[in-house]
Amino acid sequence: MKKLIIQIPCHNEAETLPIALKELPREVPGFDKVEWMIIADGCTDDTIAVAKENGVDHVVDLVHHMGLARGFMAGLDACLRLGADVIVNTDADNQYCAADIPKLVEPVLNGEASIVVGTRPISEIEHFSPLKKTLQKLGSWVVRFASDTDVGDAPSGFRAIKRDAAMQLNVFSEYTYTLETIIQAGQKNITITSVPIRTNGFLRPSRLMKSMSSYIQRSILTILRIFITYRPLKFMLLAGSIPFIAGVILGLRWVVLFFIEGGTRTHLPSLILTAVFLLTGVLVWVMGLIGDLIAVNRKLLEDIQLRVKRIEYEKQ
Repeated sequence: MKKLIIQIPCHNEAETLPIALKELPREVPGFDKVEWMIIADGCTDDTIAVAKENGVDHVVDLVHHMGLARGFMAGLDACLRLGADVIVNTDADNQYCAADIPKLVEPVLNGEASIVVGTRPISEIEHFSPLKKTLQKLGSWVVRFASDTDVGDAPSGFRAIKRDAAMQLNVFSEYTYTLETIIQAGQKNITITSVPIRTNGFLRPSRLMKSMSSYIQRSILTILRIFITYRPLKFMLLAGSIPFIAGVILGLRWVVLFFIEGGTRTHLPSLILTAVFLLTGVLVWVMGLIGDLIAVNRKLLEDIQLRVKRIEYEKQ
């Protein structure tokens, strides 16, 4: 029996949740059973009661607000324990069109991908400002570069995840899971693809975006942290090249001036600065090598974790 569980992370979503649940399907081609689950992330309103009134099958109640990323991971864990073969993640604000769930899971059912991300028509979403649209596209490009994948809409939370792929995901960011899981998929050779999906009308402002400046700052920090975690050598090579090239340029300048002036002036400050830049670049590269070795060790630990998870979830 093939089971699909649709999970919805929630933080005080009593008003919009009934609208989102009303659109969810109870039957999806390729599955014998479709169940709904919410992750109540420290809700202080009637979210849980509303969910039960509207036919939700499972509730993961996180007593304290832990954030979207941890709520998402708690949901994956619960879905795996409940025997889900495929997990669909969507939002409580009804942003994504639930009628596109069959399209979303199709590549998984066909064996074409283990993770499918719904690509929104960013340019056509009216309530997205021009700046936010640009940032969404820029963020997706950075994630594609860091992950070696071809995901069109990296911040999209509308995605289908195969059971084995869900076991391999680990999210360290406390802000959002969307970017990190894509980069992980690329690093772990988990097949990932995108499908175009539709969006619904605007119901409420984004909970992640308190202000544009906060959104930009946290998104940049999240991407940098993920990039350093999963591509330390590549990141440090790029970062170390900046001071090293500056040191080379200053060094060449010192050599030229030394010969032009016949050695009458030492230009000691330039020489010291050259040495500082060159050493900084080399030290950053060495840090990249150390980070790469740590990343190899992390991969070994993740392989062990995956074996343990497979044994643990099979016992459920």
